[in-house]
Amino acid sequence: MTAFDDLERGDIVWGTDPLSEKGRPMLILGAPRFPAHGVQLITVLISSKTYHEESLTLRDADYEGEPLGKRSHVLPWSLATLNNSADVEFHMTSLVDERTEDVAMQTIGHISP
Repeated sequence: MTAFDDLERGDIVWGTDPLSEKGRPMLILGAPRFPAHGVQLITVLISSKTYHEESLTLRDADYEGEPLGKRSHVLPWSLATLNNSADVEFHMTSLVDERTEDVAMQTIGHISP
């Protein structure tokens, strides 16, 4: 199991979903360490639903590790910050750097006109 403080950009974790009581896969885009709060994980949500027009489909080649079990789609406009180890159940896999950067750029496009 990967420790909370060891998680990094590109890792996919099963985390606490801010939109429901269930967990979901989340892609870590940043893991800054703050003096007063420690590590916080800046994530975007991942869904298996295909109806989101601007979602980014993950292909097998996008993974550094094993692909997720279902065809998955990153929702680059749906951000969540995980503040401590209780917010993360487990590390699932990772994306290659290039695909993580693609997602980050799409996220920036949604928050910066």
